[in-house]
Amino acid sequence: MRSAKIRLYVEHPLAEGQTVPLTREQAHYLFGVMRQGAGAAVLLFNGRDGEWLAEVAEAGKRGGALRVLRQTAPLRRPPDLWLLFAPIKKARTDFIVEKAAELGAARICPVQTEFTNSERIRRDRLQAHAVEAAEQCGGTYVPEVAELQKLDRVLAEWDATRRILFCDEALAGPSSALAGVGGSDAPWAILIGPEGGFSDAERARLAALSHARAVSLGPRILRADTAAVAAMTLWQQALGDWR
Repeated sequence: MRSAKIRLYVEHPLAEGQTVPLTREQAHYLFGVMRQGAGAAVLLFNGRDGEWLAEVAEAGKRGGALRVLRQTAPLRRPPDLWLLFAPIKKARTDFIVEKAAELGAARICPVQTEFTNSERIRRDRLQAHAVEAAEQCGGTYVPEVAELQKLDRVLAEWDATRRILFCDEALAGPSSALAGVGGSDAPWAILIGPEGGFSDAERARLAALSHARAVSLGPRILRADTAAVAAMTLWQQALGDWR
């Protein structure tokens, strides 16, 4: 049985016998960086058709092609969990997106709050980080990274059937973060605030929503990137696919 250590995300459909052209960047990575050649085995996924074993059919400095051989894993969708977070410094925002993809977010939504320091993001760059994270962690699904939107607008258009786990640093204390939140039968979202925390007005608006639940992430106030990882880990352990 052939095995492969390299995984690539591709846009093309995947099926037995399919030929998949490589982008210039993918060809450089496979043939220039990883020193692969004709006949080398590569694992492919596109977020729709599962994971497939392929082999290098053509290798060149600026391009190439792969031939799909057989499926190695079905599409594995994560739980219906969204992560909403306020962008922070570039490297730490990248970290949040990468870890959200690894931890099983179905969608990643940057939101602008009253105290958000960053007023713009490069959605395409963040989406590329989500793809890289899926390639590295063995995932067959890549979460969409949405465009940055104001939190007020997001809440105004919110579907109340999706419950919100609102991580409020003002509640820092010893209580269990997910005590009493109920079951996992409905879709969920986790909301993480900016470095400056939520404003009083935002906190009041969230408190007034019947589908939002303010929770503590423990006795210490966490940095925004740490809070995102902690909240997703706790949710997955209690309500997600880690149980």
